[in-house]
Amino acid sequence: MSTDSKFVQSCVFSIPGPIEVTDEVLFANAHPSMSHMSPDFARVFGDCIRMTRQLLYSEDAQPFLIAGSGTLGWDQVSANLVEPGENALVLHSGYFADSFADCLQTYGANVDQIKAEIGGAVKEADIESALQAKKYKIVTVTHVDTSTAVLSDIKAIANVVKRVSPDTLVVVDAVCSVASEEIQMDAWGIDVVLTASQKGLGTPPGLSILVASQKAVQVFENRSTPVTTYYGSWKKWLPVMKAYENNTAAYFATPPVNLIYAFHASLTQIMQGSVSLEQRFKLHKEVSRRVKKAAEEIGFKGVPLSEDVQANGMSALYFPDGFTASDIVPRLLKKDVVVAGGLHASIKDKYFRIGHMGVSVVDPSRGDIDKVISAVKESLAEAKVSKQ
Repeated sequence: MSTDSKFVQSCVFSIPGPIEVTDEVLFANAHPSMSHMSPDFARVFGDCIRMTRQLLYSEDAQPFLIAGSGTLGWDQVSANLVEPGENALVLHSGYFADSFADCLQTYGANVDQIKAEIGGAVKEADIESALQAKKYKIVTVTHVDTSTAVLSDIKAIANVVKRVSPDTLVVVDAVCSVASEEIQMDAWGIDVVLTASQKGLGTPPGLSILVASQKAVQVFENRSTPVTTYYGSWKKWLPVMKAYENNTAAYFATPPVNLIYAFHASLTQIMQGSVSLEQRFKLHKEVSRRVKKAAEEIGFKGVPLSEDVQANGMSALYFPDGFTASDIVPRLLKKDVVVAGGLHASIKDKYFRIGHMGVSVVDPSRGDIDKVISAVKESLAEAKVSKQ
């Protein structure tokens, strides 16, 4: 398929997902209609499964690629791995922990939360104390909470769980971290990584991506009660995923064919492109520091309480004293820079969020980051003048 033409977008889309995607991904998403049972599609789907596993540095974990949003990952975990009446421990660093807890409770789990202060991550000592006090089936942690831009140390958390409660499954909500933050699933002892297509993976929205360790799959297979979901049941999806990985089509529900082609194009760029995976993580760290430093120099302040809990794929910034979203965000939009407003209920009107992940980071020739930084500086300067 020719990609001589270029898609032209007048604005820089710098929210923390959906993000800017490459022309190659957009063209792949426009693939002619294709049967989901065809050998050609089965090969592409199989490649996606294999590359997804490789992206997380795993040898044998089981990917599930299903039409849906990242939220479907919560349902899969809640319905397939936790039986009604079992205990789940949710580590809270922002808005999305509350939602995961709500999902778990909907499926009958007994949920406890450990809540960090706004801008902070849950302390390892508190996790250890909770695990010593009660037996939990799973511990969930949001790797990067999109509401606060707080980065949790999932390697350290997994180590605590393995040491104190080795049978407990470690579940990572990585919707806002996969492909912009390093995740070594096997080496760190992580049992589930759930994510979605529209953030660091650089693909249009609509694909729920979950990867389960063989330990998690065994827990699912040994459950004593029926799975409490139909569409999200691994009993339905596991044979389908295994078939497609063997380049053979199988059917439970129609996969999002065009989106799989787009995902394949993005994964190919991430895993086989000129920028290695390790270089990609390094570039995200460098751009993150640059954006945060530029903002702080003119009076903005990061929501994360310290540098060690700052996400690399996004920034959450408090407005300088005397300024609100109405002073800054509309001015950014007039400069063709789209950002996201506050999401955390307790501080919603005090801050805004910038996404810097994917192609905007790894292809500096686009100038996306330069434009965002310049627009933030100019918008604040204009807002100051307007108040004089």
